[in-house]
Amino acid sequence: MKKIKISNVFIYIFLSVASFISIFPFYWMIVSSTNRSFDITMGRLLPGNYLFNNIQTMLNETNFLTGLWNSARIAVIATVLTLLLSSMAGYAFEIYKSKWKDIVFRLLLLSMMIPTATMIVPLFLMLATVSNTVPAFGLDTIPAIIIPGLASVFLIFFFRQSTKMFATDVLEAARIDGMGELGMFFRIYMPIMKNTYAAAAIITFMGSWNAFLWPRIVIRSSDLHTLPIVLNLVNATYTLDFGLILLVSTLSIIPMGIVFFVLQKHFVAGMMGSSKG
Repeated sequence: MKKIKISNVFIYIFLSVASFISIFPFYWMIVSSTNRSFDITMGRLLPGNYLFNNIQTMLNETNFLTGLWNSARIAVIATVLTLLLSSMAGYAFEIYKSKWKDIVFRLLLLSMMIPTATMIVPLFLMLATVSNTVPAFGLDTIPAIIIPGLASVFLIFFFRQSTKMFATDVLEAARIDGMGELGMFFRIYMPIMKNTYAAAAIITFMGSWNAFLWPRIVIRSSDLHTLPIVLNLVNATYTLDFGLILLVSTLSIIPMGIVFFVLQKHFVAGMMGSSKG
């Protein structure tokens, strides 16, 4: 019994140290957002009284509110559309029978091997061409940020693997009762697969919220800047204001934290491929 208790003590000590190491950067970032840049460079680890000054500087000298609004609407729209298209594709690949579907699916998986950076120039040229015919979907628009990422091969694979655990007998019964294919997808498949949708929503939302390279390339207007671009511009100033930088960083992670904590109870089940309600 003594050995068991001693081992438990070491486990708790190890977990406590690991938790402190994990949490400390967040603590330092939050505390530093209340201090002056000079205090931060001197290593101050206690809250200061400079928070309202940093907030005022942020509102007056940065495009934070515009970036917050742009990031929010882009992330929400991209998440909804990506989940809809990816789940439909994953559902179709698994439920419907075709001799070509496995070949097409393998080609999709093969496309995951292509580095994203190699696709930037072709996508940019394609959008530049679209700008001449349909300006609303061309460069320097919100759709230019969203559309290239809607077809997520990873999420198609993710939904197909989760659909393997789906009880297809329910669909057969619905067909016998006369329900249409879209009705089965929206009224049966989606509610049952809510855990998978929750896990995919977290992954998609975080990816869209943190996206920097592609939006930075296609967006030129300051009215369409997202939060990562705003933060990059704050970092690009000649004199760095670390209090301002860390305040913007702290506020930028709050929406992601909210989304994760709201959906966390479904996240683990969704990642395990469970389709139980």
